[in-house]
Amino acid sequence: MSFSVFPAMRACLAVLMWLAVCDSAPAADRDALREIVQGQCVPHWLVAHTPAPCASVELAADRNERGFALLPDRKGGAHFLLIPTRTVSGVESAWLQDPQAPNYFAAAWDARAALAARAGREVPRDAVGLAVNSMRARSQDQLHIHIECVRSDVHAALQAELPHLGDDWRPVVLPGWQFVGLRMLGPRPDANPFRLLAERLPAARDAMGDYSLFVTGAQFADGPGFVVLAGVGPGTERLLDSTCELAGTRVASGASAR
Repeated sequence: MSFSVFPAMRACLAVLMWLAVCDSAPAADRDALREIVQGQCVPHWLVAHTPAPCASVELAADRNERGFALLPDRKGGAHFLLIPTRTVSGVESAWLQDPQAPNYFAAAWDARAALAARAGREVPRDAVGLAVNSMRARSQDQLHIHIECVRSDVHAALQAELPHLGDDWRPVVLPGWQFVGLRMLGPRPDANPFRLLAERLPAARDAMGDYSLFVTGAQFADGPGFVVLAGVGPGTERLLDSTCELAGTRVASGASAR
């Protein structure tokens, strides 16, 4: 099986468009991520079992409906994006509340080894951060979870909050930001943060697109778990650090990961 000239040209254009966008700036093509995953990574995986330009592709029996891809972020550094292989607009998508939808945050957590590979050393669980920006704070309209290290100042502030977090949302103040937060116990984020936001925060139920989400590993007094933050301010991608300084390293960023 081979690709025709037109799809190949379309795939190349998708790469060029993605090189011109990021979550912190307006984008000319808000579908660049979807086009890269659906037009390149998945076809390459199915035909040649190579996920390029993605780092990996995971497909279930229904292929695109429940699959996801891991894409190195174009800005470089220890920064990856977990992207569904089906079309999912973002945090506001009804699919994320469907019982059949994968737990994309759990999949992103399972992909954290990519950070260690890029950093050249183990990254502690409480140094790993996962973020999804709100509709207003994103430039791409395909769901993508940022996988990076947590900023050092954010990590320090969260440590002071750990004893106060429980099963219900409560105010959490970080340097320059106000959020609500809760905790999940367990070695893996088996509870779906998208559903926790919709089901346990009444204000968010009919305004999911206004909220950004953030998840990081934590060690509580009664065991390992996760801190989950939600807020309507700046995108939670800003809580992350692609240099991974918190892990005791300094990964260069600012260049294309490809």
